[in-house]
Amino acid sequence: MNTVDQCNFKDKKALVRVDFNVPLDKEYNITDDKRMRAAIPTISKIIKDGGAVILMSHLGRPKGGPEEKYSLKHILGDLSRMLDIEVKFADDCVGKEAVDKAANLMPGQVLLLENLRFYKEEEKGDRDFAEKLAKLGNVYVNDAFGTAHRAHASTAIVAEFFPTEKYFGYLMAEELKNAEKVNEGADKPFTAIMGGAKVSDKILLIESLLNKVDNLIIGGGMAYTFAKAQGGEIGTSLLEADLMPLCLELIEKAKSKGVNLVLPIDTVIADKFDNEAQKDTVDSGQVPADWMGLDIGPKSIALFTETIKNSKTLLWNGPMGVFEMENFAVGTRAIADAVVAATKESGAFSLIGGGDSAAAIAKFGLEDEVSFVSTGGGALLEYMEGKELPGVKAINA
Repeated sequence: MNTVDQCNFKDKKALVRVDFNVPLDKEYNITDDKRMRAAIPTISKIIKDGGAVILMSHLGRPKGGPEEKYSLKHILGDLSRMLDIEVKFADDCVGKEAVDKAANLMPGQVLLLENLRFYKEEEKGDRDFAEKLAKLGNVYVNDAFGTAHRAHASTAIVAEFFPTEKYFGYLMAEELKNAEKVNEGADKPFTAIMGGAKVSDKILLIESLLNKVDNLIIGGGMAYTFAKAQGGEIGTSLLEADLMPLCLELIEKAKSKGVNLVLPIDTVIADKFDNEAQKDTVDSGQVPADWMGLDIGPKSIALFTETIKNSKTLLWNGPMGVFEMENFAVGTRAIADAVVAATKESGAFSLIGGGDSAAAIAKFGLEDEVSFVSTGGGALLEYMEGKELPGVKAINA
Protein backbone atom coordinates (compact mmCIF):
# COMPACT_ATOMS: atom_id res chain seq x y z
CA MET A 1 0.00 0.00 0.00
CA ASN A 2 1.43 3.36 -1.07
CA THR A 3 1.18 5.44 2.12
CA VAL A 4 2.64 8.78 3.20
CA ASP A 5 5.42 6.83 4.92
CA GLN A 6 6.83 6.18 1.45
CA CYS A 7 7.32 9.90 0.84
CA ASN A 8 9.60 12.58 2.25
CA PHE A 9 7.56 15.77 1.90
CA LYS A 10 10.48 18.19 2.37
CA ASP A 11 9.86 21.26 0.19
CA LYS A 12 6.79 19.65 -1.37
CA LYS A 13 3.26 21.05 -1.47
CA ALA A 14 0.89 18.27 -0.58
CA LEU A 15 -2.69 18.53 -1.81
CA VAL A 16 -4.56 16.51 0.82
CA ARG A 17 -8.18 15.37 0.51
CA VAL A 18 -9.56 15.14 4.03
CA ASP A 19 -13.08 14.47 5.29
CA PHE A 20 -13.94 17.47 7.44
CA ASN A 21 -17.67 16.92 6.94
CA VAL A 22 -18.35 17.46 10.64
CA PRO A 23 -21.69 18.31 12.28
CA LEU A 24 -22.18 21.95 13.31
CA ASP A 25 -24.81 23.44 15.62
CA LYS A 26 -26.78 26.62 14.86
CA GLU A 27 -23.90 28.76 16.14
CA TYR A 28 -21.47 26.87 13.85
CA ASN A 29 -19.79 25.05 16.73
CA ILE A 30 -18.50 21.56 15.93
CA THR A 31 -20.47 18.93 17.84
CA ASP A 32 -18.26 15.96 16.88
CA ASP A 33 -14.68 16.53 15.71
CA LYS A 34 -13.68 12.86 15.29
CA ARG A 35 -13.14 13.13 11.53
CA MET A 36 -10.87 16.15 11.96
CA ARG A 37 -8.85 14.52 14.73
CA ALA A 38 -8.44 11.43 12.56
CA ALA A 39 -6.63 13.46 9.86
CA ILE A 40 -4.13 15.18 12.20
CA PRO A 41 -1.42 12.45 12.06
CA THR A 42 -1.17 12.70 8.25
CA ILE A 43 -1.04 16.51 8.29
CA SER A 44 1.55 16.46 11.09
CA LYS A 45 3.77 14.00 9.19
CA ILE A 46 3.89 16.29 6.15
CA ILE A 47 4.67 19.36 8.29
CA LYS A 48 7.35 17.49 10.25
CA ASP A 49 9.02 16.46 6.98
CA GLY A 50 9.21 20.13 5.98
CA GLY A 51 6.34 20.17 3.52
CA ALA A 52 3.37 22.50 3.09
CA VAL A 53 -0.22 21.27 3.28
CA ILE A 54 -3.21 22.31 1.16
CA LEU A 55 -6.36 20.80 2.62
CA MET A 56 -9.53 20.24 0.61
CA SER A 57 -12.84 18.90 1.89
CA HIS A 58 -16.59 19.13 1.52
CA LEU A 59 -19.07 20.06 4.23
CA GLY A 60 -22.75 19.18 4.08
CA ARG A 61 -24.81 19.21 0.92
CA PRO A 62 -24.94 22.74 -0.50
CA LYS A 63 -27.42 23.28 -3.31
CA GLY A 64 -25.75 24.75 -6.38
CA GLY A 65 -23.33 27.25 -4.89
CA PRO A 66 -21.89 28.85 -1.73
CA GLU A 67 -23.98 28.75 1.45
CA GLU A 68 -22.86 30.36 4.70
CA LYS A 69 -23.83 27.38 6.86
CA TYR A 70 -21.62 25.08 4.80
CA SER A 71 -18.50 27.26 4.75
CA LEU A 72 -15.36 25.54 6.01
CA LYS A 73 -14.26 28.83 7.60
CA HIS A 74 -16.37 27.78 10.61
CA ILE A 75 -13.92 24.99 11.45
CA LEU A 76 -10.76 27.08 10.99
CA GLY A 77 -10.29 27.96 14.67
CA ASP A 78 -10.69 24.36 15.84
CA LEU A 79 -8.29 23.10 13.19
CA SER A 80 -5.68 25.71 14.12
CA ARG A 81 -5.91 24.64 17.77
CA MET A 82 -5.58 20.97 16.88
CA LEU A 83 -2.44 21.59 14.84
CA ASP A 84 -1.11 24.32 17.14
CA ILE A 85 -0.45 26.60 14.16
CA GLU A 86 -2.46 29.31 12.44
CA VAL A 87 -4.14 27.62 9.48
CA LYS A 88 -4.62 29.90 6.48
CA PHE A 89 -7.91 29.99 4.59
CA ALA A 90 -8.83 30.57 0.92
CA ASP A 91 -12.45 31.58 0.36
CA ASP A 92 -12.51 29.48 -2.81
CA CYS A 93 -11.07 26.08 -3.72
CA VAL A 94 -10.06 27.12 -7.24
CA GLY A 95 -9.55 30.59 -8.73
CA LYS A 96 -7.02 33.34 -8.12
CA GLU A 97 -7.06 33.47 -4.31
CA ALA A 98 -6.61 29.71 -3.95
CA VAL A 99 -3.84 29.70 -6.57
CA ASP A 100 -2.00 32.67 -5.00
CA LYS A 101 -2.24 31.42 -1.43
CA ALA A 102 -1.11 27.93 -2.43
CA ALA A 103 1.81 29.38 -4.43
CA ASN A 104 2.95 31.50 -1.46
CA LEU A 105 2.67 28.69 1.08
CA MET A 106 5.93 28.06 2.91
CA PRO A 107 7.17 24.74 4.38
CA GLY A 108 5.37 23.97 7.64
CA GLN A 109 2.31 26.04 6.71
CA VAL A 110 -1.25 24.79 6.18
CA LEU A 111 -3.93 26.19 3.87
CA LEU A 112 -7.58 25.16 4.05
CA LEU A 113 -9.60 25.60 0.86
CA GLU A 114 -13.28 26.50 0.83
CA ASN A 115 -15.94 23.78 0.44
CA LEU A 116 -15.40 21.73 -2.73
CA ARG A 117 -19.13 21.13 -3.13
CA PHE A 118 -19.79 24.83 -3.75
CA TYR A 119 -18.96 23.66 -7.29
CA LYS A 120 -21.27 21.12 -8.91
CA GLU A 121 -18.23 19.91 -10.85
CA GLU A 122 -16.89 18.24 -7.68
CA GLU A 123 -19.65 15.64 -7.41
CA LYS A 124 -19.82 15.23 -11.19
CA GLY A 125 -16.16 14.17 -11.23
CA ASP A 126 -15.35 16.93 -13.71
CA ARG A 127 -11.85 16.55 -15.14
CA ASP A 128 -11.20 20.26 -15.77
CA PHE A 129 -12.16 21.06 -12.18
CA ALA A 130 -9.89 18.25 -10.93
CA GLU A 131 -7.03 19.67 -13.00
CA LYS A 132 -7.46 23.11 -11.42
CA LEU A 133 -7.24 21.51 -7.99
CA ALA A 134 -4.21 19.46 -9.01
CA LYS A 135 -2.26 22.57 -10.01
CA LEU A 136 -2.28 23.77 -6.40
CA GLY A 137 0.15 21.06 -5.23
CA ASN A 138 2.84 18.70 -6.49
CA VAL A 139 1.93 15.65 -4.34
CA TYR A 140 -1.55 14.20 -3.77
CA VAL A 141 -2.67 12.48 -0.56
CA ASN A 142 -6.11 10.97 0.00
CA ASP A 143 -7.01 10.65 3.67
CA ALA A 144 -10.79 10.87 3.26
CA PHE A 145 -12.15 7.35 3.71
CA GLY A 146 -15.65 8.72 4.28
CA THR A 147 -15.81 9.77 0.62
CA ALA A 148 -13.69 6.98 -0.89
CA HIS A 149 -16.80 5.37 -2.42
CA ARG A 150 -17.50 8.51 -4.49
CA ALA A 151 -15.92 9.07 -7.91
CA HIS A 152 -15.69 12.81 -7.27
CA ALA A 153 -13.16 15.22 -8.73
CA SER A 154 -11.17 15.53 -5.50
CA THR A 155 -11.30 11.87 -4.47
CA ALA A 156 -10.66 10.00 -7.70
CA ILE A 157 -10.13 12.16 -10.79
CA VAL A 158 -7.48 14.47 -9.33
CA ALA A 159 -5.15 11.50 -8.71
CA GLU A 160 -4.72 11.12 -12.48
CA PHE A 161 -2.61 14.29 -12.46
CA PHE A 162 -0.14 12.77 -9.96
CA PRO A 163 0.91 9.52 -11.69
CA THR A 164 3.93 8.90 -9.42
CA GLU A 165 3.23 11.17 -6.44
CA LYS A 166 -0.02 9.92 -4.88
CA TYR A 167 -0.41 8.33 -1.47
CA PHE A 168 -2.87 7.09 1.13
CA GLY A 169 -2.90 9.07 4.36
CA TYR A 170 -2.63 7.26 7.69
CA LEU A 171 -6.40 7.22 8.25
CA MET A 172 -7.15 5.72 4.83
CA ALA A 173 -4.46 3.08 5.35
CA GLU A 174 -5.81 2.21 8.80
CA GLU A 175 -9.42 2.03 7.57
CA LEU A 176 -8.48 -0.30 4.71
CA LYS A 177 -6.30 -2.49 6.93
CA ASN A 178 -9.10 -2.98 9.47
CA ALA A 179 -11.79 -3.51 6.83
CA GLU A 180 -9.57 -6.09 5.14
CA LYS A 181 -8.99 -7.85 8.44
CA VAL A 182 -12.74 -8.40 8.76
CA ASN A 183 -13.44 -8.95 5.08
CA GLU A 184 -10.73 -11.48 4.32
CA GLY A 185 -8.97 -12.60 7.48
CA ALA A 186 -11.65 -12.81 10.15
CA ASP A 187 -10.99 -15.13 13.08
CA LYS A 188 -13.90 -17.49 13.75
CA PRO A 189 -16.56 -17.34 15.05
CA PHE A 190 -17.32 -14.21 13.00
CA THR A 191 -20.49 -12.35 13.99
CA ALA A 192 -22.03 -9.44 12.07
CA ILE A 193 -24.58 -7.26 13.84
CA MET A 194 -26.83 -5.41 11.42
CA GLY A 195 -29.26 -2.73 12.55
CA GLY A 196 -30.70 0.52 11.31
CA ALA A 197 -33.97 1.44 9.69
CA LYS A 198 -34.06 -0.26 6.29
CA VAL A 199 -33.40 -3.68 4.82
CA SER A 200 -32.96 -1.95 1.44
CA ASP A 201 -29.85 -0.12 2.70
CA LYS A 202 -28.18 -3.39 3.70
CA ILE A 203 -29.32 -5.98 1.11
CA LEU A 204 -26.00 -6.25 -0.71
CA LEU A 205 -24.05 -6.25 2.52
CA ILE A 206 -26.20 -8.99 4.08
CA GLU A 207 -25.89 -11.15 0.97
CA SER A 208 -22.11 -10.68 0.97
CA LEU A 209 -21.84 -11.40 4.70
CA LEU A 210 -23.79 -14.66 4.38
CA ASN A 211 -20.73 -16.03 2.55
CA LYS A 212 -18.39 -15.09 5.42
CA VAL A 213 -20.04 -15.00 8.82
CA ASP A 214 -20.95 -17.69 11.32
CA ASN A 215 -23.64 -15.56 12.97
CA LEU A 216 -25.74 -12.74 11.56
CA ILE A 217 -27.69 -10.71 14.13
CA ILE A 218 -30.43 -8.45 12.79
CA GLY A 219 -32.03 -5.73 14.92
CA GLY A 220 -33.30 -2.18 14.56
CA GLY A 221 -36.10 -1.06 12.27
CA MET A 222 -35.15 -3.56 9.57
CA ALA A 223 -36.09 -6.47 11.85
CA TYR A 224 -39.81 -5.62 11.59
CA THR A 225 -39.87 -6.36 7.85
CA PHE A 226 -38.45 -9.82 8.68
CA ALA A 227 -41.11 -10.28 11.40
CA LYS A 228 -43.94 -9.28 9.06
CA ALA A 229 -42.59 -11.54 6.31
CA GLN A 230 -42.82 -14.48 8.71
CA GLY A 231 -46.48 -13.76 9.41
CA GLY A 232 -46.08 -11.56 12.49
CA GLU A 233 -48.01 -8.44 13.44
CA ILE A 234 -45.87 -5.30 13.67
CA GLY A 235 -48.46 -2.52 14.20
CA THR A 236 -47.14 0.78 12.83
CA SER A 237 -43.48 -0.27 13.01
CA LEU A 238 -41.14 0.41 10.12
CA LEU A 239 -41.94 -1.81 7.14
CA GLU A 240 -40.64 -2.26 3.61
CA ALA A 241 -43.50 -4.42 2.35
CA ASP A 242 -41.96 -4.95 -1.09
CA LEU A 243 -38.91 -6.54 0.54
CA MET A 244 -40.78 -9.19 2.53
CA PRO A 245 -40.16 -11.90 -0.10
CA LEU A 246 -36.45 -11.02 -0.04
CA CYS A 247 -36.38 -11.35 3.77
CA LEU A 248 -37.75 -14.89 3.44
CA GLU A 249 -35.14 -15.63 0.79
CA LEU A 250 -32.38 -14.37 3.10
CA ILE A 251 -33.67 -16.57 5.92
CA GLU A 252 -33.52 -19.61 3.60
CA LYS A 253 -30.13 -18.60 2.23
CA ALA A 254 -28.73 -18.38 5.77
CA LYS A 255 -30.03 -21.89 6.51
CA SER A 256 -28.53 -23.32 3.34
CA LYS A 257 -25.13 -21.78 4.13
CA GLY A 258 -25.17 -22.88 7.76
CA VAL A 259 -25.25 -19.30 9.04
CA ASN A 260 -26.92 -18.74 12.40
CA LEU A 261 -29.39 -15.94 11.61
CA VAL A 262 -30.41 -14.35 14.91
CA LEU A 263 -33.59 -12.24 14.86
CA PRO A 264 -35.20 -10.42 17.82
CA ILE A 265 -37.56 -12.52 19.94
CA ASP A 266 -39.12 -9.57 21.76
CA THR A 267 -39.49 -5.86 21.18
CA VAL A 268 -40.02 -2.69 23.18
CA ILE A 269 -43.07 -0.91 21.79
CA ALA A 270 -44.52 2.58 22.12
CA ASP A 271 -47.90 4.17 21.40
CA LYS A 272 -46.19 7.04 19.57
CA PHE A 273 -42.76 8.08 18.30
CA ASP A 274 -41.77 10.03 21.39
CA ASN A 275 -39.31 9.51 24.23
CA GLU A 276 -42.12 10.05 26.74
CA ALA A 277 -44.53 7.66 24.97
CA GLN A 278 -46.29 4.92 26.87
CA LYS A 279 -44.20 1.77 26.36
CA ASP A 280 -44.46 -1.97 26.81
CA THR A 281 -42.56 -5.13 25.86
CA VAL A 282 -44.09 -7.85 23.69
CA ASP A 283 -42.88 -10.91 21.80
CA SER A 284 -41.74 -10.27 18.23
CA GLY A 285 -44.62 -10.40 15.78
CA GLN A 286 -47.13 -9.51 18.52
CA VAL A 287 -47.21 -5.71 18.20
CA PRO A 288 -50.73 -4.26 18.71
CA ALA A 289 -52.28 -2.37 15.78
CA ASP A 290 -51.60 1.22 16.88
CA TRP A 291 -48.21 0.62 18.50
CA MET A 292 -44.71 0.65 17.03
CA GLY A 293 -41.50 -1.16 17.87
CA LEU A 294 -38.65 1.19 18.86
CA ASP A 295 -36.07 -1.10 20.50
CA ILE A 296 -35.17 -4.73 21.09
CA GLY A 297 -36.47 -6.29 24.31
CA PRO A 298 -34.62 -7.94 27.24
CA LYS A 299 -34.89 -11.49 25.86
CA SER A 300 -33.39 -10.35 22.54
CA ILE A 301 -30.61 -8.51 24.42
CA ALA A 302 -29.75 -11.73 26.29
CA LEU A 303 -29.81 -13.79 23.07
CA PHE A 304 -27.70 -11.31 21.09
CA THR A 305 -25.26 -10.84 23.99
CA GLU A 306 -24.65 -14.59 24.27
CA THR A 307 -23.82 -14.80 20.54
CA ILE A 308 -21.53 -11.76 20.71
CA LYS A 309 -19.75 -13.05 23.82
CA ASN A 310 -18.72 -16.23 21.99
CA SER A 311 -17.32 -14.41 18.92
CA LYS A 312 -13.73 -13.72 17.86
CA THR A 313 -14.54 -11.16 15.13
CA LEU A 314 -17.36 -8.61 15.33
CA LEU A 315 -18.69 -6.22 12.71
CA TRP A 316 -21.40 -3.84 13.93
CA ASN A 317 -23.34 -1.60 11.58
CA GLY A 318 -26.58 0.02 12.69
CA PRO A 319 -28.34 0.60 16.03
CA MET A 320 -30.84 -1.76 17.63
CA GLY A 321 -33.47 0.93 18.14
CA VAL A 322 -34.08 4.67 18.32
CA PHE A 323 -30.99 5.23 20.48
CA GLU A 324 -31.30 9.01 20.15
CA MET A 325 -34.22 8.74 22.62
CA GLU A 326 -33.00 7.71 26.09
CA ASN A 327 -35.98 5.43 26.75
CA PHE A 328 -35.31 3.44 23.57
CA ALA A 329 -31.51 3.34 23.74
CA VAL A 330 -31.33 0.33 26.08
CA GLY A 331 -30.88 -2.29 23.36
CA THR A 332 -28.21 -0.36 21.47
CA ARG A 333 -26.34 0.33 24.71
CA ALA A 334 -26.51 -3.33 25.71
CA ILE A 335 -25.06 -4.42 22.36
CA ALA A 336 -22.31 -1.81 22.68
CA ASP A 337 -21.46 -3.16 26.14
CA ALA A 338 -21.46 -6.73 24.82
CA VAL A 339 -19.09 -5.80 21.97
CA VAL A 340 -16.78 -4.04 24.43
CA ALA A 341 -16.83 -7.04 26.79
CA ALA A 342 -15.99 -9.46 23.94
CA THR A 343 -13.15 -7.18 22.87
CA LYS A 344 -11.63 -6.76 26.32
CA GLU A 345 -12.35 -10.09 27.95
CA SER A 346 -12.22 -12.51 25.02
CA GLY A 347 -9.74 -10.71 22.77
CA ALA A 348 -12.27 -10.37 19.93
CA PHE A 349 -11.54 -7.94 17.08
CA SER A 350 -14.39 -5.43 16.85
CA LEU A 351 -15.00 -3.11 13.92
CA ILE A 352 -17.71 -0.48 14.31
CA GLY A 353 -19.05 0.44 10.90
CA GLY A 354 -19.37 4.21 10.87
CA GLY A 355 -22.61 6.16 10.63
CA ASP A 356 -25.13 5.65 13.45
CA SER A 357 -23.07 2.85 15.00
CA ALA A 358 -20.12 5.23 15.39
CA ALA A 359 -22.48 7.89 16.76
CA ALA A 360 -23.86 5.43 19.31
CA ILE A 361 -20.43 4.26 20.46
CA ALA A 362 -19.39 7.92 20.82
CA LYS A 363 -22.59 8.79 22.71
CA PHE A 364 -21.89 6.01 25.20
CA GLY A 365 -18.22 7.05 25.56
CA LEU A 366 -16.94 3.66 24.37
CA GLU A 367 -14.89 4.67 21.30
CA ASP A 368 -11.62 3.65 22.93
CA GLU A 369 -13.01 0.33 24.22
CA VAL A 370 -13.42 -1.36 20.81
CA SER A 371 -10.80 -2.31 18.22
CA PHE A 372 -11.65 0.25 15.54
CA VAL A 373 -14.39 2.77 14.79
CA SER A 374 -14.67 3.56 11.08
CA THR A 375 -15.14 7.17 9.96
CA GLY A 376 -16.91 6.07 6.78
CA GLY A 377 -20.34 4.47 6.97
CA GLY A 378 -21.17 4.29 3.25
CA ALA A 379 -17.58 3.65 2.17
CA LEU A 380 -17.16 0.77 4.60
CA LEU A 381 -20.48 -0.78 3.56
CA GLU A 382 -19.51 -0.71 -0.11
CA TYR A 383 -16.07 -2.12 0.66
CA MET A 384 -17.62 -4.95 2.67
CA GLU A 385 -20.04 -5.59 -0.20
CA GLY A 386 -16.99 -6.30 -2.35
CA LYS A 387 -17.13 -3.14 -4.43
CA GLU A 388 -14.01 -1.34 -5.59
CA LEU A 389 -13.88 2.13 -4.06
CA PRO A 390 -12.99 4.86 -6.62
CA GLY A 391 -10.89 6.76 -4.06
CA VAL A 392 -8.84 3.64 -3.36
CA LYS A 393 -8.55 2.55 -6.98
CA ALA A 394 -7.25 6.02 -7.92
CA ILE A 395 -4.26 5.73 -5.58
CA ASN A 396 -3.53 2.11 -6.53
CA ALA A 397 -3.75 2.77 -10.29
